[in-house]
Amino acid sequence: MKIRVGFGYDVHALVEGRELWLGGIQLQHEKGLLGHSDADVLIHAVCDAILGAANMRDIGYHFPDTAGEYKNIDSKVLLKKTVTLIRDKGYEIGNIDATICAERPKLKAHIPRMQQIMAQVMGIEEEDISIKATTTEKLGFTGREEGISAYAVVLINKL
Repeated sequence: MKIRVGFGYDVHALVEGRELWLGGIQLQHEKGLLGHSDADVLIHAVCDAILGAANMRDIGYHFPDTAGEYKNIDSKVLLKKTVTLIRDKGYEIGNIDATICAERPKLKAHIPRMQQIMAQVMGIEEEDISIKATTTEKLGFTGREEGISAYAVVLINKL
């Protein structure tokens, strides 16, 4: 068995007039994330980690923000396509460990639903997705609530 590890990172600005999508679910908040798609930073970081593990570049390469077909797209669609890309190369996801950095909204209560939705989209077990949330103790752009970032590490294997 061949195993590979990938790392992903994403950040988007918080702005008024946008919905807030994280981990494939919509959260009630006075601001949402700015982006070409729905700007789901968690899913984008996971996609980058998956693609990186398979040595397939990054999310912007496969789903460019210059392509009209991806304007306001649900990031769950991008996640599903990403998993299909690596499966076509013979890889399967082993596990995912991700962290969302946000001052608000508080995310702890929403994590089980994020795990459930993302597992369904990727066709993996919920127990294979670890999602954590943290703040930056009011430091930096996250601390000032100017944006939200996410980090992800993914293990993939080829049988």
